[in-house]
Amino acid sequence: MIKTGFNLLVWNGGIPNEFYPIAERIKKIGYDGIEVFMAEPDPQVYRKFGAHLKSIGLEATCVTGGSVEGNAVSASAPVRAKAVDQLKHAVDCAQAIGSRIICGPIHSAFAYFPNRQPPSDQEIGWSAEVLREAGDYAAQADITFAVEALNRFECYLVNTMDQLSTLINQADHPRVRAMFDTHHANIEEKKIGEALKRISPVLAHIHISENDRGTPGDGHLPWDDIFSSIAAINYSGWLTIEAFTRNDPDFANAINVWREYSAPWDMAEKGFAFIKQMREKHGVV
Repeated sequence: MIKTGFNLLVWNGGIPNEFYPIAERIKKIGYDGIEVFMAEPDPQVYRKFGAHLKSIGLEATCVTGGSVEGNAVSASAPVRAKAVDQLKHAVDCAQAIGSRIICGPIHSAFAYFPNRQPPSDQEIGWSAEVLREAGDYAAQADITFAVEALNRFECYLVNTMDQLSTLINQADHPRVRAMFDTHHANIEEKKIGEALKRISPVLAHIHISENDRGTPGDGHLPWDDIFSSIAAINYSGWLTIEAFTRNDPDFANAINVWREYSAPWDMAEKGFAFIKQMREKHGVV
């Protein structure tokens, strides 16, 4: 069953008190859940917010990324071990909020290009080992990692669905699956619909994100192709809007967001209406 979510990063990367009334309004719009960026380190904060979400009938998913300190493709074994520890902590927080998905570029450090070289087979192997070990820990919490390919300006390890498939297959773990982000695919894939079909055997999560990171439907992405492909692969999971603003300056600076695209509630309300329209048009149920 398809569920529609909205990423709260348009307001903040943590879980501030302002998220409680925001979640209530998100529910009224018609969303099935929200997605939080895992900047908050305390599982108790996730547990409290998760209880509120449950009380109003919303679900949660989580998104995070790799760090330099815990880089899964580092030549240093202790650094790779730190990557496993960080993913285990993410599982603890996700379990506290009630999420069964942790998505994002957890395969390597975000926007870190130390060698200025293409990815090596050894790096893919290291990343797969980290994901496999973390996957064992995620399994006991009934949580799945949905690993995200990023565009070439934010990552060198995995940019395309072909590369992501290789990594997921090498990890070879039922709790290590793939995520598809329409923004990154717009940059890296030749045909977005075909890329969706290639990754479909291991697909666990989809981010609906416009080419400029603004309101879905306002840009130039081939949405008819995207939604017809989603229908064709019989995808059953989240369609979560990921759009960005400069409300959280630290995060905005990290991903090079230097201007405002749309107001957060415009993104939420118009984005939901757009997804509903496209689902009805293409029979995505």
